[in-house]
Order: sequence, then structure tokens, then C-alpha cells
Amino acid sequence: MRIIAELPHPDCKISIFSMNQKFIVKFEQGVLEQSYKLAETDVIGGVNGVFELLDEEFIAEVVAQFKVMRQSFMNAYHRYD
Repeated sequence: MRIIAELPHPDCKISIFSMNQKFIVKFEQGVLEQSYKLAETDVIGGVNGVFELLDEEFIAEVVAQFKVMRQSFMNAYHRYD
């Protein structure tokens, strides 16, 4: 797996990887991460097509999902304690 691009964003780190004819888009926020896999043949324009797919509406939904993930983890952690 090799990194082919990074997309700067203030709320999370966004990296795009290439592996086995797939693009892997990884979002990271602290200890949490979300990954999305796309077949290279499903994206017109290569990595530039991936950039077009990652619009602000999608990124906002990813950031909102991080909040849900963090809360779920904290709930589990407090039950553990």
C-alpha cells in the first residue's frame, strides 16, 4: 500500500492510498479512523476523481461520524471502569 495523496483539512487527516487496483481513503482524528475503499475502475480521472468525490458535504458527514464513534467508545469505556 502506498500513499498517493493527502488532502489538507482542519478537522481530520485525509490520506489516499493505492493498493491492488483500489483507492483507499483514510480519515483520521486522534485515535479514531475511518476507511473507504473504491475500485480504481469506478473512479473517473484517477486520484483527481477521488478528490471530486470528497466534497465538503461528505467530509462533514465523516466528521459527524467521528463524534458518534468517540461517544460510543467513551460509553463502552465507562461501562468497563
